[in-house]
Amino acid sequence: MSKRDLNYEYCDQLIRDFEDVVEQPIVSKSSVYYTGVDLGTACVVLAVLDENYKPVAGAYRYADVVRDGMVVDYIGAIKVVRELKQELEVKLDAELIYGAAAIPPGTDILDSGAVKNVVQAAGFELTNLLDEPTAANKVLGIQNGAVVDIGGGTTGISILKNGEVVYIADEPTGGTHFSLVVSGAYGMSFKEAELYKREPRNHKELLPVLKPVVEKISSIINQHIKNHDVKEIYLVGGTCCLTGIEDIIEKNTGIFTHKPQNPMFVTPLGIAFSCTQESID
Repeated sequence: MSKRDLNYEYCDQLIRDFEDVVEQPIVSKSSVYYTGVDLGTACVVLAVLDENYKPVAGAYRYADVVRDGMVVDYIGAIKVVRELKQELEVKLDAELIYGAAAIPPGTDILDSGAVKNVVQAAGFELTNLLDEPTAANKVLGIQNGAVVDIGGGTTGISILKNGEVVYIADEPTGGTHFSLVVSGAYGMSFKEAELYKREPRNHKELLPVLKPVVEKISSIINQHIKNHDVKEIYLVGGTCCLTGIEDIIEKNTGIFTHKPQNPMFVTPLGIAFSCTQESID
């Protein structure tokens, strides 16, 4: 088994473990808990690790508090994070003190303050704030390649060489655009389209309908990797849950494309791995 295959297996096993503790938290009385807060466009996810950085609990909620990677409902975002935090504290019978968060690449000047304030106002001591694809790579463990984080509003790209991020970009195209296309094609409301596309049983039928948007995402990836020697693409983010998206991207980029099991949970777990006990200002 190659090192690459070992990385895939580690990543997928970690996500399976996290899915298990979302359903059934591990109450272990850890000396400290590390929480990753992922404020997504479509979904807010909290991932909790114990003192050994093992998944022990998690929760998520679909919410419309972020658009195109930017916090648009500040009070609503605080409320969702605080409620998820309190829900997990009850399940773990422990206080969650330390939290880390992430933002789309290149948006630190515009939105890092808002994300920081949301996490702190929800009751966490913020210990780290990093870009989303870099957070995802804490789980993926990539040395060379491109991490493509396709969220609700944007597609974030990080290119890594020798384990270091050498290029980041963020472009407005993502799951929101999927929902708009589904809404138009099926005569549904936007909300109905959001729910319809989340059902895996609808993906085979939806893939041809959404193919033009996936091809647009592929062209964005091509544009940003053209000056870099990228031989592998790794997909993360909730929008990548669409069955078959990886095949279209691989065909349009000509580059091997890997999608982990449940790509929605890669980034929040990576954020949690970045959490420490040292608060940032």
